[in-house]
Amino acid sequence: MPSTSTPAPIRGDEHPARAKRARPRVNWWLTGVMAALSLTVLVPLYFTVVTALKTTGQLGGPGFGLPDTVRWANFADAWTLTNFPSALLNSALITVGAVAVTLLTNSLVAYAIARNMHRRLFRGLYYYFVSALFVPFPIIMLPVVKQTSLLGLDNQAGLALLYVVYGLALNIFLYVGYLRSVPRELEEAARTDGAGTWTIFWRIIFPLLKPMNATVGILTCLWAWNDFMLPLVVLSDPAEQTLPLAQYVFQNQFNTDYPVAFASYLMAMAPVLLVYVFAQRWVISGVMRGSAK
Repeated sequence: MPSTSTPAPIRGDEHPARAKRARPRVNWWLTGVMAALSLTVLVPLYFTVVTALKTTGQLGGPGFGLPDTVRWANFADAWTLTNFPSALLNSALITVGAVAVTLLTNSLVAYAIARNMHRRLFRGLYYYFVSALFVPFPIIMLPVVKQTSLLGLDNQAGLALLYVVYGLALNIFLYVGYLRSVPRELEEAARTDGAGTWTIFWRIIFPLLKPMNATVGILTCLWAWNDFMLPLVVLSDPAEQTLPLAQYVFQNQFNTDYPVAFASYLMAMAPVLLVYVFAQRWVISGVMRGSAK
Protein backbone atom coordinates (compact mmCIF):
# COMPACT_ATOMS: atom_id res chain seq x y z
CA MET A 1 0.00 0.00 0.00
CA PRO A 2 1.53 3.31 -1.01
CA SER A 3 2.48 5.67 1.76
CA THR A 4 0.17 8.59 2.33
CA SER A 5 2.61 10.60 4.38
CA THR A 6 3.04 14.15 3.26
CA PRO A 7 6.42 15.87 3.01
CA ALA A 8 7.37 17.98 5.99
CA PRO A 9 6.65 21.65 5.42
CA ILE A 10 9.60 23.91 4.81
CA ARG A 11 10.05 26.36 7.60
CA GLY A 12 10.36 29.97 6.81
CA ASP A 13 14.03 30.06 7.73
CA GLU A 14 14.85 27.02 5.50
CA HIS A 15 14.82 28.77 2.13
CA PRO A 16 15.97 26.53 -0.77
CA ALA A 17 18.80 28.92 -1.54
CA ARG A 18 20.03 28.67 2.05
CA ALA A 19 19.82 24.86 1.93
CA LYS A 20 21.94 24.95 -1.23
CA ARG A 21 24.53 27.07 0.53
CA ALA A 22 24.63 24.54 3.40
CA ARG A 23 26.61 22.05 1.35
CA PRO A 24 29.98 21.02 2.86
CA ARG A 25 32.55 23.65 2.13
CA VAL A 26 36.05 22.89 0.96
CA ASN A 27 38.71 23.39 3.59
CA TRP A 28 41.28 25.10 1.41
CA TRP A 29 43.92 25.24 4.14
CA LEU A 30 43.74 21.49 4.68
CA THR A 31 43.63 20.91 0.93
CA GLY A 32 46.78 22.98 0.51
CA VAL A 33 48.59 21.05 3.24
CA MET A 34 47.58 17.74 1.67
CA ALA A 35 48.77 18.94 -1.75
CA ALA A 36 52.11 20.02 -0.30
CA LEU A 37 52.55 16.68 1.46
CA SER A 38 51.69 14.76 -1.70
CA LEU A 39 54.48 16.62 -3.48
CA THR A 40 57.00 15.09 -1.09
CA VAL A 41 56.13 11.73 -2.67
CA LEU A 42 55.33 12.71 -6.23
CA VAL A 43 58.43 14.84 -6.86
CA PRO A 44 60.97 12.14 -5.88
CA LEU A 45 58.95 9.57 -7.84
CA TYR A 46 58.98 11.80 -10.93
CA PHE A 47 62.71 12.37 -10.48
CA THR A 48 63.30 8.61 -10.25
CA VAL A 49 61.28 7.83 -13.38
CA VAL A 50 62.90 10.59 -15.43
CA THR A 51 66.41 9.64 -14.35
CA ALA A 52 65.80 5.97 -15.13
CA LEU A 53 64.96 6.88 -18.73
CA LYS A 54 67.99 9.11 -19.38
CA THR A 55 71.49 8.44 -20.54
CA THR A 56 74.46 9.34 -18.36
CA GLY A 57 75.19 12.32 -20.58
CA GLN A 58 71.72 13.80 -19.93
CA LEU A 59 72.14 14.03 -16.16
CA GLY A 60 73.36 17.62 -16.13
CA GLY A 61 71.39 20.48 -14.60
CA PRO A 62 68.71 20.12 -11.88
CA GLY A 63 67.71 16.72 -13.29
CA PHE A 64 63.97 17.37 -13.58
CA GLY A 65 63.89 17.79 -17.36
CA LEU A 66 62.44 15.12 -19.62
CA PRO A 67 64.96 12.89 -21.43
CA ASP A 68 65.88 13.91 -24.97
CA THR A 69 66.18 10.26 -25.89
CA VAL A 70 64.55 7.54 -23.84
CA ARG A 71 67.02 4.79 -22.97
CA TRP A 72 65.05 1.64 -22.13
CA ALA A 73 68.31 -0.32 -22.02
CA ASN A 74 68.84 0.97 -18.48
CA PHE A 75 66.30 -1.59 -17.28
CA ALA A 76 68.04 -4.39 -19.15
CA ASP A 77 71.38 -3.39 -17.64
CA ALA A 78 69.86 -3.27 -14.15
CA TRP A 79 68.31 -6.70 -14.72
CA THR A 80 71.74 -8.15 -15.50
CA LEU A 81 73.88 -6.31 -12.93
CA THR A 82 71.63 -7.14 -9.97
CA ASN A 83 70.85 -10.70 -11.10
CA PHE A 84 67.29 -9.53 -10.75
CA PRO A 85 65.41 -12.88 -11.07
CA SER A 86 67.42 -14.49 -8.26
CA ALA A 87 67.18 -11.45 -5.96
CA LEU A 88 63.47 -11.12 -6.73
CA LEU A 89 62.86 -14.76 -5.83
CA ASN A 90 64.79 -14.41 -2.56
CA SER A 91 62.83 -11.31 -1.57
CA ALA A 92 59.55 -12.97 -2.50
CA LEU A 93 60.28 -16.10 -0.45
CA ILE A 94 61.29 -14.12 2.64
CA THR A 95 58.36 -11.73 2.34
CA VAL A 96 55.72 -14.41 1.79
CA GLY A 97 57.10 -16.52 4.64
CA ALA A 98 57.23 -13.55 7.01
CA VAL A 99 53.69 -12.42 6.16
CA ALA A 100 52.15 -15.89 6.45
CA VAL A 101 53.78 -16.75 9.80
CA THR A 102 53.08 -13.27 11.14
CA LEU A 103 49.36 -13.49 10.41
CA LEU A 104 49.03 -16.96 11.90
CA THR A 105 51.05 -16.44 15.08
CA ASN A 106 50.64 -12.77 15.97
CA SER A 107 46.86 -12.88 15.69
CA LEU A 108 46.76 -15.95 17.93
CA VAL A 109 48.94 -14.32 20.60
CA ALA A 110 46.88 -11.15 20.44
CA TYR A 111 43.65 -13.11 20.84
CA ALA A 112 44.94 -14.81 23.98
CA ILE A 113 46.00 -11.46 25.43
CA ALA A 114 42.85 -9.57 24.43
CA ARG A 115 40.54 -12.13 26.02
CA ASN A 116 42.56 -12.31 29.23
CA MET A 117 43.42 -8.67 29.84
CA HIS A 118 41.69 -8.89 33.22
CA ARG A 119 44.50 -11.18 34.37
CA ARG A 120 47.68 -9.58 35.60
CA LEU A 121 49.97 -11.93 33.65
CA PHE A 122 48.40 -11.20 30.25
CA ARG A 123 48.10 -7.49 30.95
CA GLY A 124 51.79 -7.47 31.81
CA LEU A 125 52.59 -9.39 28.60
CA TYR A 126 50.66 -6.82 26.58
CA TYR A 127 52.65 -3.90 27.98
CA TYR A 128 55.85 -5.91 27.66
CA PHE A 129 55.28 -6.49 23.94
CA VAL A 130 54.14 -2.94 23.27
CA SER A 131 57.16 -1.49 25.10
CA ALA A 132 59.37 -3.10 22.45
CA LEU A 133 58.14 -0.40 20.06
CA PHE A 134 60.49 2.01 21.79
CA VAL A 135 63.63 -0.15 21.44
CA PRO A 136 65.66 0.93 18.38
CA PHE A 137 67.13 -1.86 16.31
CA PRO A 138 70.79 -0.65 16.37
CA ILE A 139 70.87 -1.32 20.12
CA ILE A 140 70.11 -5.03 19.69
CA MET A 141 71.75 -5.49 16.30
CA LEU A 142 75.00 -7.09 17.50
CA PRO A 143 73.31 -9.61 19.86
CA VAL A 144 70.92 -10.56 17.07
CA VAL A 145 73.75 -11.21 14.64
CA LYS A 146 75.58 -13.33 17.22
CA GLN A 147 72.54 -15.38 18.17
CA THR A 148 71.37 -16.03 14.62
CA SER A 149 74.86 -17.25 13.76
CA LEU A 150 75.03 -19.58 16.78
CA LEU A 151 71.56 -20.99 16.10
CA GLY A 152 72.18 -21.52 12.39
CA LEU A 153 69.54 -18.94 11.47
CA ASP A 154 71.77 -16.70 9.36
CA ASN A 155 69.71 -17.61 6.28
CA GLN A 156 66.39 -16.80 4.66
CA ALA A 157 64.33 -18.81 7.17
CA GLY A 158 66.01 -17.04 10.08
CA LEU A 159 65.47 -13.66 8.45
CA ALA A 160 61.75 -14.34 7.97
CA LEU A 161 61.53 -15.44 11.61
CA LEU A 162 63.14 -12.19 12.74
CA TYR A 163 60.51 -10.19 10.85
CA VAL A 164 57.82 -12.19 12.66
CA VAL A 165 59.36 -11.55 16.07
CA TYR A 166 60.19 -7.87 15.57
CA GLY A 167 56.76 -7.12 14.18
CA LEU A 168 55.10 -8.62 17.23
CA ALA A 169 55.06 -5.35 19.21
CA LEU A 170 53.13 -3.28 16.66
CA ASN A 171 50.94 -6.17 15.58
CA ILE A 172 49.89 -6.99 19.15
CA PHE A 173 48.94 -3.34 19.61
CA LEU A 174 46.80 -3.36 16.45
CA TYR A 175 45.21 -6.78 16.96
CA VAL A 176 44.29 -6.24 20.61
CA GLY A 177 42.71 -2.88 19.84
CA TYR A 178 40.63 -4.47 17.09
CA LEU A 179 39.67 -7.58 19.09
CA ARG A 180 38.13 -5.40 21.80
CA SER A 181 35.47 -4.44 19.25
CA VAL A 182 34.53 -8.07 18.56
CA PRO A 183 31.53 -8.98 20.77
CA ARG A 184 32.13 -11.82 23.19
CA GLU A 185 28.56 -13.02 22.67
CA LEU A 186 29.69 -14.70 19.45
CA GLU A 187 32.20 -16.82 21.34
CA GLU A 188 29.75 -17.59 24.14
CA ALA A 189 27.18 -18.81 21.63
CA ALA A 190 29.81 -21.00 19.97
CA ARG A 191 30.85 -22.47 23.32
CA THR A 192 27.22 -23.26 24.06
CA ASP A 193 27.17 -25.27 20.85
CA GLY A 194 30.23 -27.20 21.99
CA ALA A 195 33.03 -25.38 20.17
CA GLY A 196 36.46 -25.27 21.76
CA THR A 197 38.91 -22.39 21.90
CA TRP A 198 40.79 -23.41 18.76
CA THR A 199 37.57 -23.87 16.81
CA ILE A 200 36.29 -20.48 17.94
CA PHE A 201 39.49 -18.75 16.91
CA TRP A 202 39.95 -20.29 13.48
CA ARG A 203 36.27 -20.38 12.44
CA ILE A 204 34.94 -17.22 14.06
CA ILE A 205 37.64 -14.83 15.24
CA PHE A 206 40.21 -15.20 12.46
CA PRO A 207 37.71 -14.52 9.65
CA LEU A 208 36.48 -11.46 11.56
CA LEU A 209 40.08 -10.19 11.67
CA LYS A 210 40.16 -9.80 7.90
CA PRO A 211 40.59 -5.97 7.86
CA MET A 212 43.30 -6.11 10.51
CA ASN A 213 44.97 -9.09 8.84
CA ALA A 214 45.15 -7.02 5.66
CA THR A 215 46.74 -4.15 7.59
CA VAL A 216 49.30 -6.31 9.34
CA GLY A 217 50.00 -8.25 6.17
CA ILE A 218 50.69 -5.21 4.02
CA LEU A 219 52.82 -3.53 6.69
CA THR A 220 54.89 -6.69 7.11
CA CYS A 221 55.13 -7.07 3.35
CA LEU A 222 56.42 -3.51 2.88
CA TRP A 223 58.91 -3.90 5.72
CA ALA A 224 60.30 -7.27 4.63
CA TRP A 225 60.48 -6.25 0.98
CA ASN A 226 62.23 -2.92 1.45
CA ASP A 227 64.40 -3.68 4.46
CA PHE A 228 68.12 -3.35 3.98
CA MET A 229 69.64 -3.51 7.46
CA LEU A 230 68.48 -6.96 8.64
CA PRO A 231 69.43 -8.82 5.43
CA LEU A 232 72.79 -7.05 5.49
CA VAL A 233 73.71 -8.19 9.02
CA VAL A 234 71.96 -11.60 9.04
CA LEU A 235 72.42 -13.24 5.64
CA SER A 236 75.81 -14.89 5.24
CA ASP A 237 75.37 -16.51 1.81
CA PRO A 238 75.68 -14.04 -1.12
CA ALA A 239 73.37 -16.28 -3.18
CA GLU A 240 70.53 -15.47 -0.74
CA GLN A 241 70.76 -11.71 -1.02
CA THR A 242 67.54 -9.76 -1.42
CA LEU A 243 66.74 -6.94 -3.83
CA PRO A 244 67.90 -4.09 -1.53
CA LEU A 245 71.21 -5.89 -1.05
CA ALA A 246 71.56 -6.54 -4.77
CA GLN A 247 71.03 -2.83 -5.43
CA TYR A 248 73.88 -2.02 -3.06
CA VAL A 249 76.19 -2.70 -5.99
CA PHE A 250 75.24 0.73 -7.35
CA GLN A 251 76.63 2.40 -4.25
CA ASN A 252 80.09 1.05 -4.86
CA GLN A 253 81.41 -0.21 -8.14
CA PHE A 254 78.83 1.50 -10.36
CA ASN A 255 78.10 4.55 -8.26
CA THR A 256 78.27 6.90 -11.27
CA ASP A 257 75.69 5.05 -13.36
CA TYR A 258 72.63 6.69 -11.84
CA PRO A 259 70.19 5.89 -14.71
CA VAL A 260 70.78 2.15 -14.29
CA ALA A 261 70.53 2.45 -10.50
CA PHE A 262 67.21 4.31 -10.68
CA ALA A 263 65.89 1.81 -13.21
CA SER A 264 66.73 -0.93 -10.73
CA TYR A 265 64.90 0.94 -7.97
CA LEU A 266 61.76 1.17 -10.11
CA MET A 267 61.90 -2.53 -10.95
CA ALA A 268 62.20 -3.44 -7.26
CA MET A 269 59.40 -1.08 -6.30
CA ALA A 270 56.89 -2.26 -8.89
CA PRO A 271 55.75 -5.57 -7.26
CA VAL A 272 55.14 -4.17 -3.79
CA LEU A 273 53.52 -1.05 -5.24
CA LEU A 274 50.99 -3.23 -7.04
CA VAL A 275 50.27 -5.08 -3.78
CA TYR A 276 49.67 -1.80 -1.99
CA VAL A 277 47.42 -0.42 -4.71
CA PHE A 278 45.14 -3.46 -4.54
CA ALA A 279 45.16 -3.70 -0.71
CA GLN A 280 45.15 -0.05 0.39
CA ARG A 281 41.38 -0.03 1.02
CA TRP A 282 41.69 -2.78 3.65
CA VAL A 283 44.86 -1.25 5.08
CA ILE A 284 43.27 2.14 5.73
CA SER A 285 40.04 0.68 7.11
CA GLY A 286 41.93 -1.70 9.39
CA VAL A 287 44.18 1.01 10.81
CA MET A 288 41.22 3.32 11.42
CA ARG A 289 39.23 0.62 13.19
CA GLY A 290 42.17 -0.44 15.31
CA SER A 291 43.10 3.10 16.33
CA ALA A 292 39.50 4.07 17.17
CA LYS A 293 39.12 1.37 19.80
